[in-house]
Amino acid sequence: MIYKFKNHTPVVHETSFVHPLAAVTGNVIIGKDCYIGPGAAIRGDWGEIILEDGVNVQENCTVHMFPGKSITLKKGAHVGHGAIIHGANLGENCLVGMNSVIMDDAEIGDECIIGALAFVKAETKIPKRSLVVGNPGKIIKQVSDEMIAWKTAGTRLYQQLPTDCHESLKEVQPLREIPDNRPEQENFYKTLKEFKGKK
Repeated sequence: MIYKFKNHTPVVHETSFVHPLAAVTGNVIIGKDCYIGPGAAIRGDWGEIILEDGVNVQENCTVHMFPGKSITLKKGAHVGHGAIIHGANLGENCLVGMNSVIMDDAEIGDECIIGALAFVKAETKIPKRSLVVGNPGKIIKQVSDEMIAWKTAGTRLYQQLPTDCHESLKEVQPLREIPDNRPEQENFYKTLKEFKGKK
């Protein structure tokens, strides 16, 4: 669901996928290979929101800000299910965990990981490669090379997902019973523990 608001019509690159149950409104620019999940709201009614290439904003996330602001989610930023980004800027290849809240004028550095359920207060500056957890969010350590490699691999799945959705996502009527030839789901993801163990 893409909405013009006043004089602003969202710009969405053709390689990106916005789920029909998401809402993108007004002054929003979405780059290449971005995924916007169902229930996500990206509301550029009061200010500009830029998603650079390869960003994903997953199910039930909200991206918004106070009037007159402009925010950027930089290349490869990964916003987990249910997170809220309100007037904050996200650095390249960072991860915002599920149900986290990042408040106004916060700056999340490149390759940071914000843990699930974290609360990052307004105007907080998080340096590059920081691991942040808790409420209020606190830096507990630096993100290791292994952790960022695992995060990057996970984000690549979301960067492939727009193509998969364009090619295969279709509204259908449900089956009424399980077919004999039901396909098996692919297993292409490793937890951080499994990712470390493969080396």
